[in-house]
Amino acid sequence: MRFEECNWMDVDNYLKNDDRVILVIGACEQHAYLSLLTDTRIPLALADAVSTETGIVVAPVINFGISSYFLSYPGTISLRTKTLMNLVEDVIDSLYHHGFKKILILNGHGGNDPVKGRLNEILNKYSDLRVIWYAWWQSHSVEKIAIENDIKPAHANWLEAFPFTRVGELPKTEKTPPHYQGLLSADSTKSVFQDGSFGGPYEVDQSIMNEIFYACYLDILNLLKFE
Repeated sequence: MRFEECNWMDVDNYLKNDDRVILVIGACEQHAYLSLLTDTRIPLALADAVSTETGIVVAPVINFGISSYFLSYPGTISLRTKTLMNLVEDVIDSLYHHGFKKILILNGHGGNDPVKGRLNEILNKYSDLRVIWYAWWQSHSVEKIAIENDIKPAHANWLEAFPFTRVGELPKTEKTPPHYQGLLSADSTKSVFQDGSFGGPYEVDQSIMNEIFYACYLDILNLLKFE
């Protein structure tokens, strides 16, 4: 159940029985041959699946993240770090004001990690607020699946090639991971990574992707217990 499917009275009734909410933070950035909204589509698909199972409401998605290093790729839209921090704080302030005391953040983009520092400050502000941050690709279950299949996860490679992130055909060959050192500007990033993938297979068998999605789904169900 998403906010856009509710009116204010629905939310009011929901809060009489549950104070949990799922907040998805994604990004709009290049993902080689995958959707520009890959980092939003994956956590949102997980949120919808879990919401269908539990009835826990899903707040409106934050579609933009911190992606300045990809700005030389057309279609990338990046927020300044402080902008995303302020946006997340404003959203949490509003949710808490209405009575949501347990917030599970499903983050889809590694560049958004600086937000976690602001979350610590927010928790100091509200003593009875619980916040959990979950980044699906960092799951131990996902790491185990990758190791068992001898495939390395990376940006815009097989790891993110779900059916719902594909917008066209994917190359059948593997890409050699480019070598680089240090931090890169947007222009340097495009020069190094070319098509945008960080290397490895562009896709793997769908059974592996199904296993990863289900493992993350189970992770989230467990986290929503807020134990």
